[in-house]
Amino acid sequence: MAERRQRARVQGGWAGAPAGRLAAPKAPVASNLAPAGTRPAWLRKNQPHTQKQFLFEKPSEVERKVPEAGVIDKPGVYELSKVPTGISRIHLIPGFIGSEQADWMFQQLLQDIPWGQRTHIRQGFSEPNMANSSRIQNVVSRPGFSTLHRLRKKRKGQRVKDPLDDLLLKTLTSQRAMEERFLQMEERRFQRDLDVEERRMQLEQRRFELEREHEFRMFNVFAQMLSILKQSHSGSSSSLAMPRGLDFSQALSEITGMGGGGGDLQEMRPRPLSERRVDMHGFCNPSDFQRSPYLSARGNIANIFRGSTEEGYKAYHADKYDEDKNPNGIINFGTSENKLCFDLMSKRLTQTDMNLMEPPLLQYPDWKGHMFLREEVARFLTYYCKAPAPLKAENVIVLNGCGSLFSALATVLCDPGEAVLIATPFYGGITQSVFLYGNVKLVYAYLDSKITGTSTRPFQLTVEKLEKALQDARAEGVTVRALILLNPQNPLGDIYSLSELREYLEFAKRHELHVIVDEIYMLSVFDESATFHSVLGMDRLPDPQRTHVMWGISKDFAVSGIRFGTLYTENQDVANAVASLCYFHGVCGPVQHKVAQLLRDRDWINQVYLRANHARLKAAHTYVTDELKTLGVPFLNRNAGFFVWIDFRKYLRTGTFEEEMLLWRRFLDNKVLLSCGKAFECSEPGWFRIIFADKTHRLQLGMQRIRKVLEEREQEILAEEKEQPCQSDQDGKADSTDEVIFVSRHQEPTCASSSNLGDLIGLLQQQMRSSDWLQKNTAEQFAQEKPEIYDVFSKLVGKQ
Repeated sequence: MAERRQRARVQGGWAGAPAGRLAAPKAPVASNLAPAGTRPAWLRKNQPHTQKQFLFEKPSEVERKVPEAGVIDKPGVYELSKVPTGISRIHLIPGFIGSEQADWMFQQLLQDIPWGQRTHIRQGFSEPNMANSSRIQNVVSRPGFSTLHRLRKKRKGQRVKDPLDDLLLKTLTSQRAMEERFLQMEERRFQRDLDVEERRMQLEQRRFELEREHEFRMFNVFAQMLSILKQSHSGSSSSLAMPRGLDFSQALSEITGMGGGGGDLQEMRPRPLSERRVDMHGFCNPSDFQRSPYLSARGNIANIFRGSTEEGYKAYHADKYDEDKNPNGIINFGTSENKLCFDLMSKRLTQTDMNLMEPPLLQYPDWKGHMFLREEVARFLTYYCKAPAPLKAENVIVLNGCGSLFSALATVLCDPGEAVLIATPFYGGITQSVFLYGNVKLVYAYLDSKITGTSTRPFQLTVEKLEKALQDARAEGVTVRALILLNPQNPLGDIYSLSELREYLEFAKRHELHVIVDEIYMLSVFDESATFHSVLGMDRLPDPQRTHVMWGISKDFAVSGIRFGTLYTENQDVANAVASLCYFHGVCGPVQHKVAQLLRDRDWINQVYLRANHARLKAAHTYVTDELKTLGVPFLNRNAGFFVWIDFRKYLRTGTFEEEMLLWRRFLDNKVLLSCGKAFECSEPGWFRIIFADKTHRLQLGMQRIRKVLEEREQEILAEEKEQPCQSDQDGKADSTDEVIFVSRHQEPTCASSSNLGDLIGLLQQQMRSSDWLQKNTAEQFAQEKPEIYDVFSKLVGKQ
């Protein structure tokens, strides 16, 4: 600013007179070296000015007068000044901005006016301030702003408050509120219309999906019938016409790229197990299979990896039963948790010895676990597994749960696409554990309720069944690397004898298979008549380098919320490989300390906890089984775990997994959650698992809800049988034996091929009766839409 003023002064000395005025006479240049005592030229009035002398005299007249004050009270354009400087005109638009905002604007403009322009009198020639000239039209220098501001202030002081102003303000405010309310109502109506339309579209989509699923089932039946006819025609002795567990909708979707279209019959043949994905029927809804553009192929599979178990679990957490807050909520008889000993565990876990916080517990540990915990786990397993020699701490690995152990072992023992052998039914979470991370599949050794040959009890696992499943898988080109054993078995509750364990381990050794033994329920054997035998308690393991034992505290100590699992293996290569994955599945230091203190307290475990836990489990088991006997429902009578394996087959009219799922949903609609057999890959529809390790009042209410569903279903079946009489092939009568309440009495088929064909024909007839698919899809229409497939079928029919 100082530099600008100096430049203005300097320029003023050379500035010429304005246009139309006489130029002042030019004065001679003043000498800088005037003699001492000489009067300066600018003080000598009679001295004529030279050309380069400076003139600092006060102007003789005012360059511009200040306009008189006035009041502008009507809209329009007003001339304020006709000189070329300052504001020349102003346009008044009433209501354009509020008075307070206008006052604020004028104050800001007034503050921006330079000090030399506030006197309204030109103090000499100065350069116009163009930096501020863009604020208002035709503003060059700012002498008029303070005048306008003064006019605004004067007008504001003359105003008198009019009561009509308040009334007008209230009217306008009300009008605006009514308009906003009307707009909100319109938006809500529009949203309701959108919701109704979306609901209608969803119903249409669901109807289309149901019809599509029915078509898939029909094609599945046709394909199996053709395969059996082809085998009987060629004299083949193979009993695997189509790999068991293959869902035809999946095979068809793989052929057509999830488009659902057809191809020729050669393309419709099922692929070998090694060339197709894991069977996801039962824990994936095919109708919801939509690829996400944001996910990889593995991500899409993980996204749809859900089923009845996951659906019921989410529904339960959204509507939990609470005796006081939500008495009509869902009672969970589906999740395997021990809810009988929360009082004992909460008291023990809050004692003073549990509350320790030292620096090592807050730092990164050895990924296998803190050594103090691994030593305590080794002593604990040595004692309760009755090991012939003390187990070693270096063979112990600690992870956050047995699910993580299954994932880690499958990843380090198998390559992607290889498989692990397991007997069904089994805990369905294992499928997710081994597949999602390692892309490892499961090969099923199917068990059933029939007592035939070497089977002396329903769902008995034998070496012959393992051999058959292994050979069938190898014949399909599948590499099997390991065998999984659950002891006690979930969901059956079976406890394997020492002789059975040795047979299974010898079988694995012959075929060079790793054996993963899950003993997570080893302390939950609640009856003294049953004896648990651990693999670690055997005198000699057939193949110790391929034998790996798992255990955790979730079940036996009723703390499923504390994620802790342990692996014992003598194979250091396996131990180190699993330890590398412990970085992702570690257990925090304070929890490791608590677990070590818990396992160390042997007196409390034996004298307090196990006694009370076994007594409570036995009482709850007795109550549930007595209720089932009263209802006339068959079940397996076992003495281990938290579950009872129930036979609801007599409540299925057609005996299909679709009907089993409908019954499961009916239980859920009546606010009780069970686990259906398909979730455990059971080969027979109609089996359910119920968890009994719960408080008495929840058991009573849950059994009442189950009774209601079963009675309603029984009445419906009776009404259907009166309309369409047919003889049921389900027994449903209780056996008199103590160990097994139910023994199936199905007759053995004389010819496997003819029996399977008859079953398929019966299933096809049921599908025809249950749908109008044949009426909608005539042969003529099919021939027009898919002539290639129609020609193939016509040729096959002509050859018969």
